[in-house]
Amino acid sequence: MMKLRLTAVLLLAASLISACKSAPPPAASAASKPAEPDAGLQPAAPVDPNTAGSIKGVVDFTGKAPARVNIDMAMDPACALAEDKNLSEPVIVNNGKLANVYVYIKTGAPPSLALPTDAPAIMNQRGCRYVPHVIAVQQGGLVQFRNGDPTMHNIHTLPTQAGNSAVDVSETPMGPPDSERYSAVETMIPVRCNNHPWMQAYINVAPNPFFDVSDKDGTFSIPNLPPGTYTLAAVHEKYGEKDIQITVSTKATTKATFTFSAK
Repeated sequence: MMKLRLTAVLLLAASLISACKSAPPPAASAASKPAEPDAGLQPAAPVDPNTAGSIKGVVDFTGKAPARVNIDMAMDPACALAEDKNLSEPVIVNNGKLANVYVYIKTGAPPSLALPTDAPAIMNQRGCRYVPHVIAVQQGGLVQFRNGDPTMHNIHTLPTQAGNSAVDVSETPMGPPDSERYSAVETMIPVRCNNHPWMQAYINVAPNPFFDVSDKDGTFSIPNLPPGTYTLAAVHEKYGEKDIQITVSTKATTKATFTFSAK
C-alpha cells in the first residue's frame, strides 16, 4: 500500500514538472512593456509649396498676471554668479501677451514621424535654469540636453505616456550632452533638476510636424501647411488647453488668437 502511494506521488510530481517546462511564459502586460510607435507611421509627405498656407497668431492674456518671483540660488555659488536674475517662469506675460504656450495641429493632419535628418530640439541649462523653458518635438524626434553651466546639473523627466521613457541623468559642468528620443504624443512632460529644485521646464511631443511655442511677445507661427480645416490647440503649463477650429487656404496666411485669463 505504501509503495502504491509513493508511486502515485512520484507520478504526480513528474507530471507537474513536465507541465511547468512545457507551459509558455506569461505575456508581458501593457503596463510593463513600453509601447512602440505605430509601425504604420511614416514621415509626413512633402507639402506642395505651390498650395501651402500658414498660420500666424498670438496668445493674449487677460486679467492680472501673477508676479514673477526672484529665486534665491545661494545654495550653489556657481548659480549665484549668474548674470541674469533667475525669475519664476510658470507665467510670463509681456504687454498682455503670454509666452511659453505650446501650439500644435491636434486634428486634421495625419499622424507622422519625425524625419531621421531632423535636428534635435535642444534644452540647455544656463544660468541654473532650463533654456528654453518649453520646447516641442515631433513624435520619433530627438531632444538633446546640454549643460552650459560651471556646475553639476541633473535631467529628470516625468512622462506619463508609454513609449516615452523617463530620464534621470547627471551632467558634468559644460560636459557632453545627453539625448532622448520621444515616441508617444504627450503634452507638457515635466523636466526637473534634482540638484536645484527651482529648475523646471516642459517637453511636448507633437503628432505631426506642425507646431510652435509662443515667444516672449506671445506670437507663434506654423508654416508650410496643406490647405484644409484643422483643430488648433494651445497648451499652457498652468492654464491648460484651448482648442479652436481653423481653415487654412491655398497660399494664404490665416490669423489665429488664443486668450488665457488669470484664475
